[in-house]
Amino acid sequence: MTLADFDALSFDCYGTLIDWEAGIAAALRPWAAAHGLALSDEGLLLAYSAHEAAEEAAHPTALYPEILAGAMRALGAQLGIPVGDQEAAAFGGSVPAWPAFPDSHDALARLARRHKLIILSNVDRASFAGSNLRLGVTFTSILTAQDVGSYKPSPRNFEALAAECERLGIAEGRLLHVAQSLFHDHVPAKAAGLPTVWINRRHANPGWGATPEPPAPVTPDWTFTSMAAFADAVDAERD
Repeated sequence: MTLADFDALSFDCYGTLIDWEAGIAAALRPWAAAHGLALSDEGLLLAYSAHEAAEEAAHPTALYPEILAGAMRALGAQLGIPVGDQEAAAFGGSVPAWPAFPDSHDALARLARRHKLIILSNVDRASFAGSNLRLGVTFTSILTAQDVGSYKPSPRNFEALAAECERLGIAEGRLLHVAQSLFHDHVPAKAAGLPTVWINRRHANPGWGATPEPPAPVTPDWTFTSMAAFADAVDAERD
């Protein structure tokens, strides 16, 4: 198996293409500071990490802004800090402000020359539309949690991805899944029989940050520290 063997690439968005940790930290920092909470950004992310996944598992059909609001309220309860309705709503609506990684647009544009590009993301359509303005790329298909009715790591999301590939005429074995989160993406993608690329955006940082620890060991087929490095490797094998 080589990187030249694939006709389509499916992507997680947040953590892989959009810097969700920077976005989350920037949205939570003023609230934490206003209540005198002396936590670093990394400390905030670590405290936050379990709450979003718990909200997604408990409320699979809720829209992503509602998930974020619920996760912030749970974080506040854990830390003993009040969360007002306006604060929760502001955090829930912060996704379009989350920055894209600097290499995302150019790497996606290069990959789009040879591949169909599919988004499989834990988000709602409206929030992703804001993020896609930052990415500046036209995707072949966009599958959100709102469309599927569940959040990764649910196998339902990867069943929906398989159905979309069949609709698009992508042959079995010709799809490669690309993601940062071992918890949300690599464990369920491997269970679904997909080859995967790990974009290890946290390679310079210890721990898991805003993402829960994976529930089982998983070995991606390729690992890169950036989307640019991945696109370089694809170009090298294709040329």
